[in-house]
Amino acid sequence: MTKVVKREDVYDKFCDGQIIMIGGFLAVGTPEVLVDIMVEKQIKDLTVITNDTGFVGKGTGKLVVNKQLKKAIVSHIGTNQETGKQMNAGELEVELVPQGTLAERIRCAGAGLGGVLTPTGVGTIVEEGKEKFTYDGKTFLLEKPLFADIALIKAAKADTGGNLVYRYSARNFNPLIAMAAKLVIVEAEEIVEEGSLDPDEIITPGIFVNMIIKG
Repeated sequence: MTKVVKREDVYDKFCDGQIIMIGGFLAVGTPEVLVDIMVEKQIKDLTVITNDTGFVGKGTGKLVVNKQLKKAIVSHIGTNQETGKQMNAGELEVELVPQGTLAERIRCAGAGLGGVLTPTGVGTIVEEGKEKFTYDGKTFLLEKPLFADIALIKAAKADTGGNLVYRYSARNFNPLIAMAAKLVIVEAEEIVEEGSLDPDEIITPGIFVNMIIKG
């Protein structure tokens, strides 16, 4: 059964207050069409989990500029001055997470784990409010999993069954977030028939994918 749908079929999947993961690194590998759908629908009070907030007018930066976010869980915001402006004005909550820790928290959610122990952030403001453990003489922070209602993925190629292929660095966070959400929607540059992909090039198996649109 094909998982390919029309663009309008994904509109009703978005609503106010959702937790949404979005792939991409400085807008590379970000599903721009799916972001545009959220902008068009004007959903608000969103919590977005992504590596960064892109740029003003590009990537997840569009959602920031449009003031649709309540909270951003990201590794940095330096390329989008609007994010910092809203944060300093108290209009947007920003949780800054070390990049490796962000990836592992998402990976834990996808793997069904209770969290990850990491020394990153010990002795800094990162440790505030978190449990600490000492093992073999070294202190670790317990970083808890990050789950989402929806994950938005950008793939270079998808087959109709949902198997995904990524292009070079555009892969980034996409395979991780595909495993950590209730609903996974993919924007694919190219869609081919199921069974036509070389199994060795498939990174995300179709079992994780619910819907695919043409990007």
